Amino acid sequence: MSQTKSTRAARPVGPRYKWVALSNTTLGVLMATLNGSIVLISLPAIFKGVGVSPLAPGESNYLLWMLMGYMIITATLVVTFGRIGDIFGRVKFYNLGFLIFTIGSILLYFTPGTGNTAIIFMILFRIVQAIGGGFLMANSTAILTDAFPANQRGMALGINQMIATLGSIIGLVVGGVLSVIDYRLVFLVSVPVGIFGTIWAYLMLRETTPTMTKRPSIDYIGNITFFLGLTIALIGLTYGIEPYGTSSMGWGNPFVIGSLVGGILLLVLFVWIELHIKDPMFQLHLFKIPAFTYGNITNLLASLSRGGLQFILIIWLQGVWLPLHGYSFEDTPLWAGIYMLPQMLGFVVMGPLSGVLSDRFGARFFSIFGLFLQAVGFILLTLLPINFSYIWFALTLVIIGVGQGMFSSPNTTEVMNSMPPSMRGAGSGMRSTFQNAAQVISMGMFFSVVTAGLASSLPSALFNGLTQAGLPGKIATGIAQLPPVAALFAAFLGYNPMQTLLPTAVQKLLSPASMSNLAGKTFFPNLIASPLSSGLHIAFYVSAAMCLVGCFISMIRIRPTVIEDESLVEQVSEPVFDTVASAAE
Repeated sequence: MSQTKSTRAARPVGPRYKWVALSNTTLGVLMATLNGSIVLISLPAIFKGVGVSPLAPGESNYLLWMLMGYMIITATLVVTFGRIGDIFGRVKFYNLGFLIFTIGSILLYFTPGTGNTAIIFMILFRIVQAIGGGFLMANSTAILTDAFPANQRGMALGINQMIATLGSIIGLVVGGVLSVIDYRLVFLVSVPVGIFGTIWAYLMLRETTPTMTKRPSIDYIGNITFFLGLTIALIGLTYGIEPYGTSSMGWGNPFVIGSLVGGILLLVLFVWIELHIKDPMFQLHLFKIPAFTYGNITNLLASLSRGGLQFILIIWLQGVWLPLHGYSFEDTPLWAGIYMLPQMLGFVVMGPLSGVLSDRFGARFFSIFGLFLQAVGFILLTLLPINFSYIWFALTLVIIGVGQGMFSSPNTTEVMNSMPPSMRGAGSGMRSTFQNAAQVISMGMFFSVVTAGLASSLPSALFNGLTQAGLPGKIATGIAQLPPVAALFAAFLGYNPMQTLLPTAVQKLLSPASMSNLAGKTFFPNLIASPLSSGLHIAFYVSAAMCLVGCFISMIRIRPTVIEDESLVEQVSEPVFDTVASAAE
């Protein structure tokens, strides 16, 4: 593989510059996470505001794209954007990301029309945001790593990730309030932050790493192949959780099968291209560095274990626990976010602390113990009854949050320290791609497990409940055979699941007392409690197992590596890693 030297001098900066870099990049992640949680909590108001029912036949595609489209697009672009930043300057493309994200937010606020047309525009404008978010994500971590010395990077990344988590908390509250006033306001929140951040970044941020005078050629074929392969595969995975025909899931859908197979084949072709091209997009030779390889594997496992966790915990809270404790279904999205706060607070407390301590003592202990704590938390979740006492649920979430905070910053620091300066954008993009793709995979995997558990026992439970309420057996059978996905999506959005499942004509056949019972706060939660519990337990056990595998990998790591010069890459590589990456040379 060709090596391109960085010969143009970087612009000098003062001793306070690192705090400017930390402040601005932290503002960027705050904007992104704030926006993500605001949109999530406001989805019911958004769909209601444009006059679309996401649970109507043929409309659930819009819900899936509003939920996962941002993550899919970001996952496929961050490597490309990181590599472009390495070549042409990270700060200028980071600034561009701020600007594009802000433009996307403005476009969302002014979304024209109503109905399906408005939702399609919103999805397109969310993709614009995702492009901006990709530039921010790919380059912000590299900018921070460039600005801080190795013995302070854990602290800086810990603060950065802590603020990102706080952004999620703030977004839940702000979104819950603004969506009641006007759903368009939830998109406006990011605009002043984005305008200020864009101007501030343009005026204050500097390129601190020398840029390349002998610039490598852009790997257009590799970029296009990777984008198409990963996008198609993730779209197939996303649509796999939708019902198909008489099946409760879509894994037998020819479109899903074709997307997964086609996407994987394109990714295999992408690897072949990267191994034979002069200037590849994916810097495979970085896998020669043990710290980079081990760090990315453990981060991948951690992301797989937690990516779908929040989603299924919200289903648990909104579909069962909150209604059983007197909350109306329409209020459950906001309260679910509030009751999930202990997990975020655990991360907020431990994230910066583990970053500071790992700067002094190394990342190995924190990676091992952080993953172990998460595994313990997942096991404890399996011991809770479906209608739990909240104090034990909150303590378990704190344990998981502390484990995530203990792992995240040290792991990120170790990966970033292991790369030479000229590769930090591409390497950060690779890390983000693994993480984001794993989160999408995790959501699909966990949702499939929970849905499969419901599909095996929910129909009989629903049939018995409906016939006892007075519905004729034939009608009850038809409703009981409906895919459970509709009920889960209804609970997730804060709709009354039984009112969603029962057609209007059927509701008219029931007496007011029977309908009041079916649409009450306890009927649906009691109906799905047992079937849901078995699916949740499987998901938690799988998450615990992945965390424990990550623990083992962290235990066999060699000593940490800090690379500030390209020539050191060969000195820290090991034969086993050379074998993995040798074809790229």
